Amino acid sequence: MVVTVGDAGRVTITAIAREAGVSVPTVSRVLNGRSDVAPQTRERVEAILREHGYRRRATRNRVGAGLIDLVFNDLDSPWAVEIIRGVEEVAHATGIGTVVSAIHGRSASARQWLSNLRARATDGVIFVTSDVTPPMQAELRRLNIPLTVVDPAGVGPTDVPTIGATNWAGGLSATEHLLSLGHRRIGFIAGPKRLLCSRARLDGYGAGLAAAGLEVDPELIQPGDFYHESGWSGADALLRLDRPPTAIFASSDQMALGAYEAVRRRGLRVPDDVSVVGFDDLPESRWTSPPLTTVRQPLAEMGLLAARTVLRLVQGEEIETPRLELATELVVRDSTAPPA
Repeated sequence: MVVTVGDAGRVTITAIAREAGVSVPTVSRVLNGRSDVAPQTRERVEAILREHGYRRRATRNRVGAGLIDLVFNDLDSPWAVEIIRGVEEVAHATGIGTVVSAIHGRSASARQWLSNLRARATDGVIFVTSDVTPPMQAELRRLNIPLTVVDPAGVGPTDVPTIGATNWAGGLSATEHLLSLGHRRIGFIAGPKRLLCSRARLDGYGAGLAAAGLEVDPELIQPGDFYHESGWSGADALLRLDRPPTAIFASSDQMALGAYEAVRRRGLRVPDDVSVVGFDDLPESRWTSPPLTTVRQPLAEMGLLAARTVLRLVQGEEIETPRLELATELVVRDSTAPPA
């Protein structure tokens, strides 16, 4: 049998598993000396490992720190809490700790965080909505610290696993929902342009309009930053138009709640006068008045999967699918209705 090789000609754990007729986790358990492998299976895997001269990926001399680092740009959002909740679920189950940091999008803060990391032990790093710069990646590689990214800000290195959501599909489903109710002037409040997820949601909005034979009207698109204030200002600008929209799609729940306030201050009501849709499905969304129609992205599940992925890397396992996108889902509540 021909066995494929990875970088630098190294036989991959996936190829070993394929030849042995077992799963990748089984090969990993053999490599780690785990006892939960049948003796015959262990012998077969070990024979193939010897045959191909497989050497386990070198591990750094700080193995076993019992910690993983979770790094955000900012922590002032319920969105971040949901990610932390998923990571903590895995950390608690495996008996390790989580170090949570915020670098606030500043290079100086990132350098300080990296300097602190050199002075202590960690088993792996999870970045959230961050750009992994080449120098930072090179330094983590030098320290042999595995890395995973949740909701990457841009197109990052191909060898770094990423966990995201189907943002384009979510933007499309929200727009299609409003169109199905009869809305034709649909305002959109965008997220930060630098983020892939923001651009994907905007593209999904545009695709929904195009499918209905409508053109994207630039005056119906307002900038935002995912926070309440930009949702309020964006919705206020939309409602001041000579022909205001009958519905507003905000690309985060927090901006949607800001839009609620703009509607209220104009003496209007949701959804009687203006329908509003959000994106995230944060816990507070179901308790607003009226409860918010939104696109659910599985934030806790994204954190959970990121933690599992980085721990697999710590164990020297190969990641079969380096980029994963979890499905979004439209959750219809009471903030949308046919236009008045």
